[in-house]
Amino acid sequence: MAVRIEKKITGYSVATEGDRPAPAPAADSAQQAAPGRPKAEVIQMHERIERPEVLIGSTYKIKSPLVEHAMYVTINDIVLNAGTEHESRRPFEIFVNSKSMEHFQWIVALTRIMSAVFRKGGDVTFLVEEMKAVFDPRGGYFKAGGVYMPSLVAELGAIVEEHLKSIGMIHDPELSPAQRALIDEKRRQYEARSKKTVTPA
Repeated sequence: MAVRIEKKITGYSVATEGDRPAPAPAADSAQQAAPGRPKAEVIQMHERIERPEVLIGSTYKIKSPLVEHAMYVTINDIVLNAGTEHESRRPFEIFVNSKSMEHFQWIVALTRIMSAVFRKGGDVTFLVEEMKAVFDPRGGYFKAGGVYMPSLVAELGAIVEEHLKSIGMIHDPELSPAQRALIDEKRRQYEARSKKTVTPA
């Protein structure tokens, strides 16, 4: 946003972090209600948080017919406010490893950008929809279980979504009783058809 200066500039100085006045501590209603209770220091995720020596994470396997070798996706999380009521896990970095070097260049670029977005903090769940919307012009594939994946990037997005669900950043919408009843009915019909098609040896 542009700021219009109405007066003549007669001098200037460069402000540093030390010149800024310290913000007044905000009154905490919970602290006032319970003065003996220790106050938790809430740490917000931002790009200045340094990488700890040890991070916890998970590794997921992608076996796609588009590539010869499996790909292994590791997502490491940082634990913010450990040991307090505000403790939470947030993704900090992502790596993709494979014997296949065919996609090495774009994988390195993508994982570096994603790790930078993770470290920036805030709502990183938008990455899931962006990645799942990527379609391979050569066509997608069906993974185990009959789930269609339009591209390798889309499957990577599905893995990020699964991980964010596991750490509580994404929540599945609650199904209504009518939806649950319909799913149960369809499952019973599917199981009944499956039993008919299986012939004893």
